[in-house]
Amino acid sequence: MKKVALIFSSVALGILSSCSDSFLDVQPKAALSSTILQNKTGVNALLTGAYALLDGWATAEGAYRSYNVGADNWVYGSVASDDAYKGTNAGDQPPISLIEQGNIAADNIYFRGKWRGMYDGIARTNDVLQNLEKATDFTDEERAQVIAEARFLRGNYHFELKKMFNMVPYIDEKTYDPNNLESTKLPNTTDIYPKIEEDLKAAYDVLPTSQSQPGRPTKWAAGAMLSKVYLFQKKYAEAKTILEAIVASGKYRLVDKYHDNFQASTNNNAESIFEVQYSVNDGAAGGENGNIGSTLNYPYSGGAFTTCCGFFQPSVNLANAFKTDANGLPLLDTFNDTDIPNDQGIESTDPNFTPYKGNLDPRLDWTVGRRGIPFLDWGVHPGKAYIRDQTYGGPYSPKKHVSHKSDPSFASNNRLNANNFRMIRYAQVLLWLAEIEVEIGSLEKARAYVNQIRARAAKPEGFVKNADGTPAANYVIKEYTTPWTDQAFARKAVRFEERLELGMEGNRRFDLVRWGIAAETMNAYYTVESTKRSYLKGSQFVKGKHEYFPIPIQEILNSQVGGKATLTQNNGY
Repeated sequence: MKKVALIFSSVALGILSSCSDSFLDVQPKAALSSTILQNKTGVNALLTGAYALLDGWATAEGAYRSYNVGADNWVYGSVASDDAYKGTNAGDQPPISLIEQGNIAADNIYFRGKWRGMYDGIARTNDVLQNLEKATDFTDEERAQVIAEARFLRGNYHFELKKMFNMVPYIDEKTYDPNNLESTKLPNTTDIYPKIEEDLKAAYDVLPTSQSQPGRPTKWAAGAMLSKVYLFQKKYAEAKTILEAIVASGKYRLVDKYHDNFQASTNNNAESIFEVQYSVNDGAAGGENGNIGSTLNYPYSGGAFTTCCGFFQPSVNLANAFKTDANGLPLLDTFNDTDIPNDQGIESTDPNFTPYKGNLDPRLDWTVGRRGIPFLDWGVHPGKAYIRDQTYGGPYSPKKHVSHKSDPSFASNNRLNANNFRMIRYAQVLLWLAEIEVEIGSLEKARAYVNQIRARAAKPEGFVKNADGTPAANYVIKEYTTPWTDQAFARKAVRFEERLELGMEGNRRFDLVRWGIAAETMNAYYTVESTKRSYLKGSQFVKGKHEYFPIPIQEILNSQVGGKATLTQNNGY
């Protein structure tokens, strides 16, 4: 469902007699009576507004920036992990630099942006439910559908907050009183996972298995989201039942070409379970319905398609992870011992430039833009011409959210396009099932799920190709053929596969935390990266603290009731 900008204006209701002081009883201009919304048109407009926060676009008045709020979590899930650098140069958006460096503080405006954006989304879902209760022109089926969609969104927004901050208040339509500013000032002393589960379970039980409009969640989207919530709590049996039902439904499959999950012309394909919908050239001011959350994340000087901004550069560590051995398998323990030689300060056209000839997983070149390799259909990535400051942000460019030149999907600002964000896709369902099978001891089932993912990646028709149709690099990827008998090895292989399949999609830090390996992984990363990126010297992930970000200090101050804050800061901050 495409996001729609909604503008309401007040209407003069009548001219009153000068003989009476009733002329004072005039509705304020720009105020919207709640009764206007208590019907099908009004409630559906509110529901559209609740969807709008999925892309992070909050307000044109700058209450919080869109690119630190959206579902792609590029700052919190990728830059705050070993997948990506902030990029650009040292002086641009320093709050992101602090997060990347592990210098995490409660006054960082990015944390407050995410907090406010998600609670705005929650407030909008509660508006839907409150007004729906008083609307009389819905059939029972229509009413149930609206409730289920609103609860799906509310569950998602609360889950985003839970992943980020852990102990946060849960606010529903019974708690939220738009006429009482104190109503949402609740303590954050209760684990809200049960409430998130209730919302998503309610959506799962009611939503249809298909929707006429893309962007509206289905039963399977709610089930996948609920399963993800279960996985974060290690509730493997509960997640397994739902995930296997999604597979058995036959509704989804791995599309033949990996990159069809990251192209505007193949939005809402057979692999997509839930997508954040983007549109351009739809009349919205400034093209703001496009993928505005990624508006900074383009090559710094990309010729015809961008002149800004150079953020979100893939890390050297991530690129190295795509190296494969002679058997076409990942180098699980040694991938980062040496770097892919792509860091020369020269262009790909320079005769001294030597492309890497070693074995590579083909997903690398759909995830990472690197010199000498076609950058979608915009031409060969030239090298430093695409990079604002290579000594700072490294040699690579982001790729998955960038639209093809051949896609008619650009706004007047051509850094905004209609390339949807795939929040949940079928590949994730298979990999989550692989995780579960490892943990319950069914290692061969886990191997089979992982091999489905690798078999798709190995299809030559999905390789990045040179202009003459030959593979752009030495792509060598194969399935695991030796039976898995060691649980520790199987666990490592599945987690590594998730990184390869989902790189630069905003999941990595949250995965490391839920697996319980964030501190050891990030500190190993900082040790090596500090020799390449000087600004990472001294960076540290503090176990028991950095698993969650701090509650924004301004929100703690704003939570006061009777002079006492209702919100409690997270451990260590």
